[in-house]
Amino acid sequence: MTEPRETDTDTSDDDFQLSKQDVEAIDKAIDEGDGAALDTLLEPTHAADIADLIEQLNPSRRREFLKLYSGEIDGDILSEIDEGVRDEVIEQLPREVLAEAVREMDSDDVVDLIEDMDAPEREEILSALDESDRAAVEQSLTYPEYSAGRLMQSEVVTAPEHWTVGETIDFLRREEWLPDQFYHVILVDPRRHPIGYVTLGKLLASRREVALRDITEDSFRTISVLQDEGDVAHAFNKYHLISAPVVDEHDRLVGVITIDDAMSVLDEEHEEDILRLAGVGDESSITDSVIETMRQRVPWLGINLITALLASSVVALFENAIARLVALAVLMPIVASMGGNAGTQTLTVAVRGLATRSLTRANAMRVVRRELAVGLTNGVLFGVVLGTVTYIWFQDPKLSLVIGMAMIVNLFAAALGGILIPLGLEKAGADPALASGTFVTTVTDVLGFFTFLGLATAILL
Repeated sequence: MTEPRETDTDTSDDDFQLSKQDVEAIDKAIDEGDGAALDTLLEPTHAADIADLIEQLNPSRRREFLKLYSGEIDGDILSEIDEGVRDEVIEQLPREVLAEAVREMDSDDVVDLIEDMDAPEREEILSALDESDRAAVEQSLTYPEYSAGRLMQSEVVTAPEHWTVGETIDFLRREEWLPDQFYHVILVDPRRHPIGYVTLGKLLASRREVALRDITEDSFRTISVLQDEGDVAHAFNKYHLISAPVVDEHDRLVGVITIDDAMSVLDEEHEEDILRLAGVGDESSITDSVIETMRQRVPWLGINLITALLASSVVALFENAIARLVALAVLMPIVASMGGNAGTQTLTVAVRGLATRSLTRANAMRVVRRELAVGLTNGVLFGVVLGTVTYIWFQDPKLSLVIGMAMIVNLFAAALGGILIPLGLEKAGADPALASGTFVTTVTDVLGFFTFLGLATAILL
């Protein structure tokens, strides 16, 4: 009997990026100016990995790389490169290489490439496109930024509603203009109104005489060309869509959005929320220069300084009490730290809930009550723990009582601020991720210090 072969289920990080050996070989090829070796090394490499490599090189190294490899830069690679680096790459590409790369790209990728360019550079890119592709891109640029019209691609596979499976398959086999990737054949009426779609899998699995309208998917829904891209991504995630037709104000089909574009939007929005919560700017990138990074971070550090001064002013009100009882200075950082961490926990859950639309008006009060209950319970728990530690440390039962009571009030306040502040900002039309962190920290510091030092003054002095 043959022994079962052991399978290694461990996945190395190198499975999803260039290995250390590959990077070293690429560095050697760049140092030696060996373009042929570089082409050979990168031949089997995915476009996303090549884009990552380009982004990770420093500017001078990147220029050397592009001198050797620019002829191999195609539309797939160009569309994967981060926006912060892409402009630099485009400037260094030979015009004929850039033109060919742009012609290979889907219309939505071309729109993403040129939407922030100045008019001369935009015109240069557009001039490389076929007349029909150019018209589609220019039409997409007329729609508002961050709308479905900017996100969609104009290449759409359609079929009349009365066609059969056999007619559709014959059509797909003889047409040469079809997109490299598509997931549905969209059924349209004579006025080009989408009325349903059929997956390619069901198309191939059905008999030729079956009517398309009999095998349409239940998940079919259309998206307005003016719909916000964040709402589009949410719909894809909620309804498990693979693609969705985009319609104009007259309900006519104008394009299609695919799951890769929708997931890119979700990824971008989650990334923006994380960056905003940290106060580093929603466009921050590891490829930014020192000046760009400082420009993004300095304003928020300035705001944090102002809020810190506010908290310090509260402490200053009780400077006599602190001078008379040194133990207060020892315990103050504990109060501030616990309150800040508890507030951040609640805030993170709230911001995520608002971003994913799982926190709504319907369940807001229930979530608020839950967070307040958690804050109060944690306050009592850690108040008892810290009170006990304080008694063992300083042998002062009154001081233990003060720190315990302060901990209860501070953690309750942290939960209250952590949930109500983002909800309030959302209702006011502001981005909760942008300002909530600063406000919550200010609330926990000010209230924590005031409660602790106020109780200490009243009870101990």
